[in-house]
Amino acid sequence: MAKIIYAGSNNTSYSHAEADLDHLAELDVSDKQVRRLCKRIGDERIDERDAAVVAYQALPLVERKSAPAGVVPPAVAAVSVDGGRVQIFERPPGATAAQAQATASETLPQPDVATAATVASPTVPAPPGPDPVVSAAQAAQAPAAAAAMAAAGAEEEDEERRGRFWREDKIGLLLTMQSQESAQDPCPHIPKTFLHPARMSQLVRELKKRAPPREEAAKAAEDPEAGVEALRANEARWQPPEVQAKQLVATRQPWEQFGPMVAAAAWALGFFAAPRKAFVADGAENNWTVHRQLFSSFVPILDFIHALSYVFASAMAGRDFREGWEVYERWIQWVWSGDVAKVIAELAVRQAELGVPRKDEPEGSPRAVVARALTYLQNNKDRMRYQEYRRQGLPITSSYVESAVKQINHRVKGTEKFWNEAGAEELLQLRADYLSDGDIMRAYWQRREAGQTGQNRYRRAA
Repeated sequence: MAKIIYAGSNNTSYSHAEADLDHLAELDVSDKQVRRLCKRIGDERIDERDAAVVAYQALPLVERKSAPAGVVPPAVAAVSVDGGRVQIFERPPGATAAQAQATASETLPQPDVATAATVASPTVPAPPGPDPVVSAAQAAQAPAAAAAMAAAGAEEEDEERRGRFWREDKIGLLLTMQSQESAQDPCPHIPKTFLHPARMSQLVRELKKRAPPREEAAKAAEDPEAGVEALRANEARWQPPEVQAKQLVATRQPWEQFGPMVAAAAWALGFFAAPRKAFVADGAENNWTVHRQLFSSFVPILDFIHALSYVFASAMAGRDFREGWEVYERWIQWVWSGDVAKVIAELAVRQAELGVPRKDEPEGSPRAVVARALTYLQNNKDRMRYQEYRRQGLPITSSYVESAVKQINHRVKGTEKFWNEAGAEELLQLRADYLSDGDIMRAYWQRREAGQTGQNRYRRAA
């Protein structure tokens, strides 16, 4: 069974898991069987996770801030949280196929005729009932709606236009790290890689079009690990903390339930008793609500790459590249050195020059870009003491959790992948388990085997 669950959790689909099991393990198991077994084991792992959260919350506050018996706290403990995307389709209880079709049609934008005619429908429909995956054909029950889902691109702008099917999953990453503390900033000058225009084109993407002000206005690199690689490049005298082990938490539950899941996992690893602790995330308010409520003893650190993207965009706003690049070089060195107040002051002057954005201001206009960057830096200035974080040997980038989100998405995200809530939760749990270090699933199988009652006894017939 362990091989079946591994294949179902780590392949891109249950049908691919069926093929791998046939060719590699010589197991004749249908995709439906793989799906049902993943549902069963996923539910059992969710029950264990929830029980651990209840046990953690029942602890006295003093014990929550210490390490469990027998657990050695790491030298450096880092926690990061972020959100991904997954498509959820839940048929309302008692709804008919026609009603489900109407709901899907109202929710999804209708494609043009040419698009609808050229997109193929899924060939392997999911079985009826509470199975974890709902096929695109079952989800939409309308060729035009299914075609719209298949034809839409992978960019978030396109995702947002596809209505209420795209939902947020939450990912927590707990990193056990090793580093050295220093008497002073071991790297006072920003690495040259952040001052190279060609490299910057890989690290920074355009501002999101039509992004609500409360959301991230700028994205990090196409490759989530590019930030870590950039920090390691060309700086022999200083290296970021080294990752020794990682553990993931993934769920579709609301943020108020997600936070305790991450906290319970951190406590089990001894993170709250670590001598050096960091909570690293981008500027989304949900991230920092989790920090305030559950990880207030951890040093709050704004992801440097997100800060860089805002600085870069605002420096270039309304300027030609040469002039903007000179401003960027000055500002990003200040940010690297922890002097973000200087950047805020110059941004305020720049905002006065351009004027305050109107209510109907386009998101990409120079004054709107500067206004967002100014607000972002003001809101996060207390989390941008990068020179002090480097001195303490703490991480300054959330690229690790962004990479984890990408790995989770490999299994659960796709333009033609639809999940019900239960199925998504089960696969998120299993995917997180297999991406974690420490043989979590091997320990689970041992517990499961030890808990079995043994073979059934049959009375011999007379």
